[in-house]
Amino acid sequence: MSIKPIIALDADGVLLDYGLAYASVWDRAFGQRPVERDKDAYFPFHRWAVEFLDGDRLAALRTCMDEQFWSCVPPLERAVDACHRLHDAGYELVCVSALAQQFEAARLKNLRDAGFPIERVIATGVAAGARSPKADAIEQLGPVVFVDDFQPYFRGIAPSVHRALICRGPNGSPNVGPELSQIHSLHANLWEFSEWVRVHGSLLPSRAV
Repeated sequence: MSIKPIIALDADGVLLDYGLAYASVWDRAFGQRPVERDKDAYFPFHRWAVEFLDGDRLAALRTCMDEQFWSCVPPLERAVDACHRLHDAGYELVCVSALAQQFEAARLKNLRDAGFPIERVIATGVAAGARSPKADAIEQLGPVVFVDDFQPYFRGIAPSVHRALICRGPNGSPNVGPELSQIHSLHANLWEFSEWVRVHGSLLPSRAV
């Protein structure tokens, strides 16, 4: 177990701009980059002027979401700076991503190439059910903070772990409803979260649990 307190960070929507990458993979799959429809949309298929996919076209898009794709998703604005700020403050940063395990190494390469001070990725996959697919990994990791941009992924996370929600993309966001009362802090982006830690970090446990 780390001697430093750990902050567990989601990737897509917290560290990396999956929404922007979605336009690129669409272009790769179908030979045409979509027009942006709503920059404030939460889901990429609402952000871009694209049609609903099924059958062969959906399979074609998923085929392009390969190791190459997952190794080159661009970082979100100021996310790298925010991570260096947290790292320099004495935290170990671990990425916990609901990604297929076969792409774990590609995700780590992506983060390293982008300049994130992150040396470990835990790919949990996406599991059906009421409990977050990340809950077991968070329990084993024992972070002082878990940062995600998808409210349902906090289900099953121990109350002792500070739950920080990144509230991006307000249009069509799933981050609404009574479960918000279980979130400890809300932030517009990771840089804002790093500022919260700078001011309020003394309220967090000093060691991983």
